[in-house]
Amino acid sequence: MSLPRIAIDAMGGDEGVRVMVEGAALARRRHDRFKFLLVGDEARIKDALEHHPNLRAASEILHCEDVVAGDEKPTQALRRAKTTSMGLAINAVKTGAAGAAVSAGNTGALMAMAKLALRTMPGIDRPALSALMPTLGENDVVMLDLGANTDCDARNLVQFAIMGAAYSRIITGRDHPRVRLLNIGSEETKGTEALRDAAAQLNSHTELSLRFDGFTEADKINRGDVDVVVTDGFSGNIALKAIEGTARFVADLLRRSFASSLRSKVGFLISRPATELLKHHLDPNNHNGAVFLGLNGIVVKSHGSASALGVANAVAVTARLLEENLTSRIAAELEHFGAESIRNKGKTAQ
Repeated sequence: MSLPRIAIDAMGGDEGVRVMVEGAALARRRHDRFKFLLVGDEARIKDALEHHPNLRAASEILHCEDVVAGDEKPTQALRRAKTTSMGLAINAVKTGAAGAAVSAGNTGALMAMAKLALRTMPGIDRPALSALMPTLGENDVVMLDLGANTDCDARNLVQFAIMGAAYSRIITGRDHPRVRLLNIGSEETKGTEALRDAAAQLNSHTELSLRFDGFTEADKINRGDVDVVVTDGFSGNIALKAIEGTARFVADLLRRSFASSLRSKVGFLISRPATELLKHHLDPNNHNGAVFLGLNGIVVKSHGSASALGVANAVAVTARLLEENLTSRIAAELEHFGAESIRNKGKTAQ
């Protein structure tokens, strides 16, 4: 059974058409049920497709020469939403020509265009940017928000928790994912008023399909004992970049250490299987694909510097969310949350 088509902004990212088409082709080889709408310069896309006949047979091209620049302000990009490859890919989701969109372009512009075209779901005030991060456990951890909303109140954080849990259920298979709020300490008295208020609300809604486990600190994010980490976009973006920077630091430090002497080079050869496993685990391409949760449609952001493997993984994430009906799952959970809130208010009034 084939899925709804996935619209790909073929012009976005550092290398544009070549990597985006190669990544889509790799995803197609892994899963032949994928169908694509490739948005961008038709001549360049056709040239790239010559090397990927399997993808060519499963794709349609929507010609567009206009591209959103990496440093373009979202307000400027919005004015060209109807003429750029990014805007047309998102619009394909809006019109039903595609089930989801993937872009490696300007994150701010993608967020602004997606929010304007698709609007937020009923019960969601603000969409959130969510991504999977590696852990020492069996499953990746879902973290949100990673930069879409720098200032959030308790209501936003609770909504993020509900959306993140729905995403995690698809990834981990857990009926009640373990959810924690990112804080400066695990004690109940720590953190801002918004964090403590959000924790109180999540504790009171016992019928949600999640297990709220209180607060977690940044150094515990990747330990594997939590499935969803919820925070505002300001703190989340800082935490994400700190983790990515530390991963690069460790990789560079190991590379420098192994090249420092003949003994170190011999040690590298002996330990190569372990270092290759570490490299694989820390490679952001293996965890590529950030999702804008809370919209009436699925939009996935790929790293701008992602390789073809990274793009393929972003496409695979997109397809899985389509296959598992993520948007419908979030909508059902929000409806359940609203009904429980009304019951709780009634009990308080009595």
